[in-house]
Amino acid sequence: MKERIEILASGFGGQGVVRLGQIIGEAGVKQGLHVSMLKSHGTEMRGGYVRSQVVISKDVIDSPMCESPDYFIALSGAAYKKFKDVMPDGGVIIYDPAFVDEIDETLKCLQRPVPAKDLSMENFNSPLFANTVVLGAFARLVDALDKDVVLESILAIVPKFHDQNRAAFEIGYDYASESISPKSKGLK
Repeated sequence: MKERIEILASGFGGQGVVRLGQIIGEAGVKQGLHVSMLKSHGTEMRGGYVRSQVVISKDVIDSPMCESPDYFIALSGAAYKKFKDVMPDGGVIIYDPAFVDEIDETLKCLQRPVPAKDLSMENFNSPLFANTVVLGAFARLVDALDKDVVLESILAIVPKFHDQNRAAFEIGYDYASESISPKSKGLK
């Protein structure tokens, strides 16, 4: 594991972006790592801009800011456009093509689609589990996080729908195993 892993997630309100950051952070803590998280959002109750920044490290974290994210989870086109340029060459963007329809092919980072909303709709008739699908794919791609600990963190933080969240997590994990070719340092 790198000394410091920075994860940026952004989308719009109601997608569970902050919850996604909390779950990643909880998984890091359960694995004995140092974790920091910052969140920011617009004034809207739902539908406005939301961002979650999580830093995971074996050492004490000097700054909670994601200055050069290793991973960017883009859950809206506006988020993708706003943060794509902060990604370093070795970074990875995970995006949902249901919301991000224009990809910047000039970026030197890896860009991996995870059709989380579509997989959630296909399997649960609801987009509610899309962020859990993303977490499953993310857990598959990130060496620093243990699959079982991430799932345990989901079930601890999300108070209901445990069966559906467990299934959605596995769907995302399996999707990443079958469809995403890990080619980056830090990826499994």
